[in-house]
Order: sequence, then structure tokens, then C-alpha cells
Amino acid sequence: MPEGPEIRRVADRLCHQLVDKPLQSAWFAFPELAGQGADLEGRRVLAVESWGKALLTYFDNGRVMYSHNQLYGVWKLHRSSQEPSTRRSLRVRFQAGGHAASLYSASDVSLWKSDQIGQHPFLSRLGPDLLSHGVSAGDIEERLVAPKFRRRALGGLLLDQGFYAGIGNYLRSEMLFFAGLAPQRRPVDLDVSQRARLATVMRDVIHQAYRQAGVTNRPAWVEREKRAGATREGWRFAVFGRDGLACHACGNEVSRCMVTSRRLYYCPNCQSD
Repeated sequence: MPEGPEIRRVADRLCHQLVDKPLQSAWFAFPELAGQGADLEGRRVLAVESWGKALLTYFDNGRVMYSHNQLYGVWKLHRSSQEPSTRRSLRVRFQAGGHAASLYSASDVSLWKSDQIGQHPFLSRLGPDLLSHGVSAGDIEERLVAPKFRRRALGGLLLDQGFYAGIGNYLRSEMLFFAGLAPQRRPVDLDVSQRARLATVMRDVIHQAYRQAGVTNRPAWVEREKRAGATREGWRFAVFGRDGLACHACGNEVSRCMVTSRRLYYCPNCQSD
């Protein structure tokens, strides 16, 4: 499933396609929304924002559309006159300026008043979004030592969307590696410098993944792997998916374990703290 950086990039593409253009049409496949498309025609999209793995599309009439792609949903951007080649089921379509944004296969879509969107049952359980909510390293340090989180093992905590939204499996492994921390460590076990390092790494890694389309590895290590003939999956990550291979930093073997029923990759030597 895409993680926060990938969803944020989708939001960027939708913004480019839709923002500040009067909607020529709005269509919903869902019976409970079908009659509301006409209310959006002629309206403008003000913004498309990501919150974790959800997208929020804001309209100038005070409405906002919540959508979550879940496992199979996908947005396709295309000319209004050219139907995408797909066997997926169309769920939502917005047309503006001769172009269209079409959502396929998603099953979780709803319309809300903008001042009530925080009451959505999924969003109300989410923590802040590291990409969309202006989170600083200092904010992360404070949240790490909050009573609700301070005694949680980091390997599980980083996947808890109530802690910070948008961190998924590959980001968890990469963040812990670059912070030099073992997954069983807890925020309460860390000293001030370790918490500060983790907070900075969390913010830096997710922003790099956003800017570089999912790449979290260091540039020098990427270039080394490329020269050796590695494919993108071979140079994209520092540790994720690299069990049995040499750690880029120390040369020891990268290991894999299961934490919260998900794969976690780490270097036992570099993450000895």
C-alpha cells in the first residue's frame, strides 16, 4: 500500500489538474453521493491535501471530499475526451478545463462540511501528518515522550497512525536505520540526543521520500549501487528489502524480523543503540 509520501504526490498531481478551475462536471458512483455531483458543478477546487493515506479535496462551497484508496484505489488524470484504458470500476470523476481526474476502485469516499471533517471516524484517530501539518523536529521530540507513546517499542510505534500519520513499513525500517536505533527501544529508554536524532531523521526521511518518489537511500550509496548494475529496487532503500545483503554503512549483513506482523529490516551492527 502507498505510504504518506506517495499519497502526498498524488495530492500534488490532483492540485495541478483541478485547483482554481471551475468544475464542468462532478460524478459519483455511490448512491448516497450521486445526487450531490450537481451541487459541485461550477464550483472550484481550493486545495487537495493528504492526511496519512487519505486525501481531502476542498471546494469553494465549504464542502470537502474524503477519499481513501485503500489497497486498490487509484487516481488517473487524463483529457476529458480520452477514456483511460483500465478494467477498474470508476467511482468518482471531476472534469475541469478539458481535463479529468478519475478515481477507480476506491470504496471509501464521502462528502463533509469543511468545519466537520475532523469528526470523520478515520481522521479523528490519526496523529499529525509529517508532510502536511508543518511538523517540526521539536514537535516530534515532544510527542515521543508523551505518556501515550513513551513506553511503546519504536518498531510498533512508528506504524501507529495515531502517533504520526503516513509512516508505513518501508519508512519505519529506514527511519530506525538512519537513527541507529534497534526496533525494541522505547522513547523512554533514549537519552536527549538520541530522541533528537530520531526526530530529525523521521522528518528528513519522509521528506526525502516525498521529494524523490520513494527513494530514502543516501546519494553516495545510490550511485555505488547503480555503478554495480543494481535495479531501482536495489538502490532505492538503505535497508528495507535488503536482508542478507551487505549494509551500505558497515558491510555487515542486513537482517529481517517481524514486528507487528510486518517485515522490518535492520543492521544489527549499525542499530546497536
